[in-house]
Amino acid sequence: MATTCGRSFWCLCGSLVLALHAPVRAEPGLFESTQVTPAGEYAFGIEGPAADLEGNLFVVNFGKPGTIGRLATGSSSSEKFIELPEGSVGNAIRFDRAGTMFIADYKKHNIFRVGKNSSEPEIWFHSDLMNQPNDMTVAHDGTIYASDPNWKGKAGQIWRIARTAEGSVEGQIMTAPRAMGTTNGIDLSPDGKTLYVGESNSGQIWSYTLRGNELADARLIKTVEPNTIDGLRTDVSGRLLIARILKGTIMIMKPNGAVQKEIALKGKEPTNLAFGGRDGRTVFVTQRQGGFIESFRTDREGREHCLQTVAC
Repeated sequence: MATTCGRSFWCLCGSLVLALHAPVRAEPGLFESTQVTPAGEYAFGIEGPAADLEGNLFVVNFGKPGTIGRLATGSSSSEKFIELPEGSVGNAIRFDRAGTMFIADYKKHNIFRVGKNSSEPEIWFHSDLMNQPNDMTVAHDGTIYASDPNWKGKAGQIWRIARTAEGSVEGQIMTAPRAMGTTNGIDLSPDGKTLYVGESNSGQIWSYTLRGNELADARLIKTVEPNTIDGLRTDVSGRLLIARILKGTIMIMKPNGAVQKEIALKGKEPTNLAFGGRDGRTVFVTQRQGGFIESFRTDREGREHCLQTVAC
């Protein structure tokens, strides 16, 4: 076919010139945090971020205590997902391999369950022996480990909550080789054999070997300034990402306690973090200062995201 030059050719050339000179929005680099949602969307108790496999992020206390907000994939503002029963206030949210959502209700000492494609919370576990369920992590087999701090007493404990062979749900306070401080951030190693626990009052991060209902081989990994650690997550390589509340950073640390980097955040009071996005390498951070969510990209997928896929 012969090539012709005419009006259409000049239009095409003009479009190319405009495209070349148009401003290009650069994607943020790795570990560069940006604010995602407007300030004030969430109440002071903003916490408990968790993402489903579709990339939707869920956060407690949207607009007021007792609600769960949802930040849809690619969105820059949240919407109300559900409201918990009267008097209940969520603190942590987690998903299991089946996509079931679990919510720790620190006011009424419940763990709520919300089935996949459902918006109806139901009580999955309750105990009056709890101080207040704070943060949670979910194992490959669905077992939940929940931190349970006593803030006034500067003490804490860990609950193990799981289904029995008969199908009922039972929870037990795990035995430990040492008296714990105010247990807060919590997560598992990728192989599910080690539990990491942050203690806020002391600024200490401990690891334990899991042996049924026993926390064994207590090992102090890291000590930072008291009252400057909150939520804690692991990635598939085994690194720990820790919210440094009052310092305004996320600390990335190897299991041996070696700090790789501290990521500067937009807000100065990060309460918790979660891995999400389509590939599980976007870290979402809940900010008490300003009541918003910010995020950054990382080089490893989160353990909790991988848990929901067939890869883990």
